[in-house]
Amino acid sequence: MIHGKDMTTLKNDRFLRALLREPVDTTPVWMMRQAGRYLPEYRATRAQAGDFLSLCKNTDFACEVTLQPLRRYALDAAILFSDILTVPDALGLGLYFEAGEGPKFHKTVRTEQDIAQLPKLNAKTDLGYVMDAVSTIRSALAGQVPLIGFSGSPWTLATYMVEGGSSKEFRFTKQMMYAQPELLHALLDHLAESVIDYLNAQIDAGAQAIQIFDSWGGSLAHREYQEFSLQYMQKIIAGLQREKDGQRIPVILFTKGGGQWLIPMLATGADALGLDWTTSLKTARELVQGQVALQGNLDPAILYGSPKSIERAVHAMLDDAYAHGEKTGYIANLGHGITQWVNPDHAKVFVDTVHEYSAKYLG
Repeated sequence: MIHGKDMTTLKNDRFLRALLREPVDTTPVWMMRQAGRYLPEYRATRAQAGDFLSLCKNTDFACEVTLQPLRRYALDAAILFSDILTVPDALGLGLYFEAGEGPKFHKTVRTEQDIAQLPKLNAKTDLGYVMDAVSTIRSALAGQVPLIGFSGSPWTLATYMVEGGSSKEFRFTKQMMYAQPELLHALLDHLAESVIDYLNAQIDAGAQAIQIFDSWGGSLAHREYQEFSLQYMQKIIAGLQREKDGQRIPVILFTKGGGQWLIPMLATGADALGLDWTTSLKTARELVQGQVALQGNLDPAILYGSPKSIERAVHAMLDDAYAHGEKTGYIANLGHGITQWVNPDHAKVFVDTVHEYSAKYLG
């Protein structure tokens, strides 16, 4: 069994075992955005906090909402409650949220001077509230399940910083990429260094696995993906502390819309690759040939369906995952975050069906 920072035995380590392609008794499962608005208890805590950023920055609230889904569901991992935009916020851009419009920044980064003025991040001081949350959550879990830390990818963070918020066309970011690529590379390099520091600080604080969210990597053309996204994620992985307290710290790389790049992703050194719902798990298993674990790939919208339709979809997903006779190296998850409109009972059907049906392959 795996022992944690607080020397309590990890009671359920199947998530970490599957990431390292070690034997498991049943398929581990967690959900991206599992602490979120679909849960009434989350909405109550958020209301108590006042707003989303206050929820992230209050250690007790962040711990509470991280633990809420674990009280409802037999999940095999907890994920730190935070936001990918904490890094650009700490770099002085002034993150705020407009009702109905999502995240925005008071300042954008579009010129050589803007990039030159970005400070060097010291995550332990500049993002101390995140580290406090990690250590508090890790202690509160008391070895129940492992804790996942995370960050956005440099490309994904850059899109928000250059655009000033969410975007569908990435007009200013892609203009910089094609007209002034050296500027974008300078920004991405600065962000890669910042993310290395940020994730290593999370590992020091108690995170037992790391996920890099490349939410917007799928918006890139195939050559540009490797040049402007993948190489910086590879740099991050090379700079991470990969062992703590005698245990490996596995890294999951998730590019939404990136199923066509699984082969180049293998060179990054990641332990696992996340999949959205557009790529067949059976095909992905064939491509990676057991070199990495895979995670995903249920369409979150399936949770709007009936319990029977959710069960059928989970059965089909697991049939794909184990079609080649593998016994491990797979973590069930959604292909992106669970949405606020999902019935919490339907999420339970998903989690329980994964555990029950995977016994057919792993029992």
